[in-house]
Amino acid sequence: MLYSFALSCKLKAAAGSLQSRFCLRFARAASQTKYLPVISSSFKSTAVRHWSNIPFITVPLSRTHGKSFVHRSELKHAKRIVVKLGSAVVTRGDECGLALGRLASIVEQVSVLQNQGREMMIVTSGAVAFGKQRLRHEILLSQSVRQALHSGQNHLKEMSVPVLEARACAAAGQSGLMALYEAMFTQYSICAAQILVTNLDFHDDQKRRNLNSTLHELLRMNIVPIINTNDAVVPPPEPNSDLQGVNVISIKDNDSLAARLAVEMKADLLIALSDVEGLYDLPPESDDAKLIDIFYPGDQQSITFGTKSRVGIGGMEAKVKSALWALQGGTSVVIANGTDPKVTGHVITDIVEGKKVGTFFSEVKPAGPTVEQQAEMARSRGRTLSSLLPQQRAEIICQLADLLTDQREDILAANKKDLEVAISGGRLSQPLLKRLSLSPSKLNSLSIGLRQIAVSSQDSVGRVIRRTRIANNLELEQITVPIGVLLVIFESRPDCLPQVSALAIASGNALLLKGGKEASNTNQILHRLTQEALSIHGVKDAVQLVSTREEVEDLCRLNQLIDLIIPRGSSHLVRDIQRAAKGIPVLGHSEGVCHVYIDQEASIEKVIKIIRDSKCEYPAACNAMETLLVHRDLLRSPLFDQIIDMLRVERVKIHAGPKFASYLTFSPSEVKSLRTEYGDLECCIEVVDSMQDAIDHIHKYGSSHTDVIVTENEETAEYFLQHLDSACVFWNSSSRFSDGYRFGLGAEVGISTARIHARGPVGLEGLLTTKWVLRGDGHTVADFSEQGSMKYLHENIAVTHRTSS
Repeated sequence: MLYSFALSCKLKAAAGSLQSRFCLRFARAASQTKYLPVISSSFKSTAVRHWSNIPFITVPLSRTHGKSFVHRSELKHAKRIVVKLGSAVVTRGDECGLALGRLASIVEQVSVLQNQGREMMIVTSGAVAFGKQRLRHEILLSQSVRQALHSGQNHLKEMSVPVLEARACAAAGQSGLMALYEAMFTQYSICAAQILVTNLDFHDDQKRRNLNSTLHELLRMNIVPIINTNDAVVPPPEPNSDLQGVNVISIKDNDSLAARLAVEMKADLLIALSDVEGLYDLPPESDDAKLIDIFYPGDQQSITFGTKSRVGIGGMEAKVKSALWALQGGTSVVIANGTDPKVTGHVITDIVEGKKVGTFFSEVKPAGPTVEQQAEMARSRGRTLSSLLPQQRAEIICQLADLLTDQREDILAANKKDLEVAISGGRLSQPLLKRLSLSPSKLNSLSIGLRQIAVSSQDSVGRVIRRTRIANNLELEQITVPIGVLLVIFESRPDCLPQVSALAIASGNALLLKGGKEASNTNQILHRLTQEALSIHGVKDAVQLVSTREEVEDLCRLNQLIDLIIPRGSSHLVRDIQRAAKGIPVLGHSEGVCHVYIDQEASIEKVIKIIRDSKCEYPAACNAMETLLVHRDLLRSPLFDQIIDMLRVERVKIHAGPKFASYLTFSPSEVKSLRTEYGDLECCIEVVDSMQDAIDHIHKYGSSHTDVIVTENEETAEYFLQHLDSACVFWNSSSRFSDGYRFGLGAEVGISTARIHARGPVGLEGLLTTKWVLRGDGHTVADFSEQGSMKYLHENIAVTHRTSS
């Protein structure tokens, strides 16, 4: 027979071979711990996510086959999936034996997807490597016995293993490889079946129909087929004569086998795992090689292929040809790394979830540039922007301010469309709708703020901070420079776009903007006006609006292109970005749990005004009061009664803190957490025994954002201001003053609660860093050695010129 079919619904305990008993012991051990044990000294144990911790999907899995998916986000709808495991993925580094840790994590992920209702198939390599391990062991054992009998122990060190023929290794390794797969899949209550094929099986119509029928029957019974070329009988590879059309592809390696099976079985997705991150435009080891996120048919001319992997008979060129063939047949393809220990444990599930992993093959090329191309354009134009004169950057910002007022009607019309869609969809709360809404007064305020930024930009980039004379004719300067490329992600706040753009322009930074889809119409017109203003000095592309369907998590992985991420939105958004950012610093705060403390010496009039403004003026703002701390001596005072009456009139829902609740017979609902950011007409009231108690409470439950004391005692106030460790600390003023515009910064990119770099409202200064400039005259370090002729002076020089010469 030209292909053999072996079906097993459970591994028999009496499998007979030492390998089978080992597989059972390995599988039992793996099921009892979250981490895989070290099986061999040749590889390290790898942490993998247990399938039971990954939520099942709720998206529909049925689709009509015929066209491949256009975008990664659609991959979550894939029903039938082929996973191809390259030799480099399955094989150990010594090419003799299997990488059991990687294989176990791959089996776990396949099991996760199978248990979600998908139909999974595996095309695997590894039989030759497994067989080589077994045959080497047998040969060495045989040689050692013979030499011990005939030559004595002194000659054992001279033993050598002959070159093993690949077909013999495959014959010896197939049974053990399948036994290992069976043992692993059994741990997830999944059956596996083995199918061996050769190229001839696909040229014989009857055998091809038999194979197709067998695979469909296995999938119907919820069994995972394990498919491999029958390397024990397969002929040597033929010259490159395949891939001549959708109906012709010769099975020369597992890449072509996986592509042929995917098309034959009308699979939705083919995942090809190799030992590289994906497809590069140059050989991966080249310095200038760039990973290609999406590959389109016709792009082959822009690719330079390198050598094939250390094992196997294919290579990246073979993978690309096979992938394009499968794509023509209606199957989507992703090529990714299956050997990196950082991602192996979730690479397959990440791909199916639509995350930006490896290279995605798509037949539909988008009209606009990719986000990577946008980032590169922004960086290039951003460098030109930073080299402009301060007056030129100010002219751009003033032009944008004029456009906001001149184009007011168009902006408000676009904003009206967004509001109508949001209201009809019913997905946004009232506070978020208020953030989304623009008005003539808002646009006027924006225009005024932008002109303030234009004025401050005159003395920003290139400002000399420090000047030092190191030695005669050797002077050092520290000057301000832009950070580079900023990524600002914002929700439901279209007014954020011109504010942040103006700050980026003033500081000479390139900018990528990712706005919420609920404000897409408004964002598009505001971005168009921004680029129109930038065009007056030829730097239109310095500010880019990311309008592709990029997930935020994918954007946060562009650490080679982005220098700083600034999230503007909910605490949930900020926390997600902070978790997702890979090597890119994040400027922002995750929560705005702001406190107002009412001291026993507070003025009644000031207390009512400050509390009303801090809580009720704009409850969705991050600088709104969330917890009111009241000195216990005020509990039964007229002042406290007036506070409660005012909050009731303003329809503020009150939650009682634990101490406050203990004083009341009938109390409001007790607070679930003292760290809650309500973002609405709700607040917590808690009682404290003293001003120090208030400070301790804020340090324990606050978010280091903005906190206020209301008191007429100056000494108490100064102690509070000096000892409270928050980004903004106020005395007798509303927490709502924590804002870049109100601070006179013109605008802000956000409020930072970080300890490093900028803190509080971040304006122009927070978007600058510094560099050192040294001017000498042939100086060398050797000149300052004991035998040298020069001495260090290290004299501070007065900074008389504000900008570097």
